[in-house]
Formats: sequence, C-alpha cells, structure tokens
Amino acid sequence: MLMVIAAMGILYSCGGDAKKNQEEKASVDEFSEIAKDVKKEAVEVADAAHNAMNSLDYKGEYKGKVPTASGEGMIVSITLEDSTFVKKTEYVGKKDAKFEEKGKYTWNSEGNTIKLEGIKDAPSQYFVGENTLTQLDMDGNKITGTNANMYILKK
Repeated sequence: MLMVIAAMGILYSCGGDAKKNQEEKASVDEFSEIAKDVKKEAVEVADAAHNAMNSLDYKGEYKGKVPTASGEGMIVSITLEDSTFVKKTEYVGKKDAKFEEKGKYTWNSEGNTIKLEGIKDAPSQYFVGENTLTQLDMDGNKITGTNANMYILKK
C-alpha cells in the first residue's frame, strides 16, 4: 500500500511539472508575440516619422547637366537654404543663355519633394534624396526612360 501511495505521489509531481512547464512555455510564446507586435509598430511609426525634410542634410548646392528638347542640354544649379532657393540655368553652346531665379520653396505633405515657387513653364518639383535632387516632370511625376538618370542633380 505504501508503494502505491509513493508511486502516485511521484506520478502526480511529474504531471504537475509538465503542466507548469506548459504554462511557462505558453507565457513565453505569448510574450514573444506581443514583443513582435510592439517592434513592428515601432518600426512603422519610425518610418512614418522620418523623411527627407527632417532626416537629410539637404541644404546646399546641387548641380547637373539636364537634357533639353533641342541643343546640347543645360547646366542646372540649385542652391537650397532654409526656405529659399537660387536656381541658375545655362544652356550649353548658346551665348547669353544664362538665367538666375530666386524664391522660396515648399515641401509636399510626405516631406520628400520640394516645389520651387514662382517657376513657370519649366519643371519646378524635385524629389530630395541623399545628396541628390531629382527633377520631376511638369506634373510632379518621376521621369522614366533611358535618360531618367540625367535628371539627377548632385551635391
């Protein structure tokens, strides 16, 4: 009889540990899932909070040779300060074809594109990247095609 009681005690204690281990494992699994969700939310918030306007050192001079409909292209230089710009344009191979425009620029709501205010009859929107300004078309869309890289001004 004593042996039966001892055996039952051993079996009970082993079963209790198994149940306890299952509860601990479930608790660890639940914590891991919660931690994953918190991390995912933090990354999403961080991505939404960071943009070119508040994360890049965008101020300075950008320059590049941009294609034109006729001729050899034009050298474009854009200098950005706090909220003002100076845009210099020089048509390659043409005398007296230098122009300078000054004004203010504004950011789009996503904080990744600037618009040069007061520019008419020419593209006025630029996507701001790491040490680059990429000219957008007249409607503010990215220029595509074989010459797309020629519309990038570099710092």
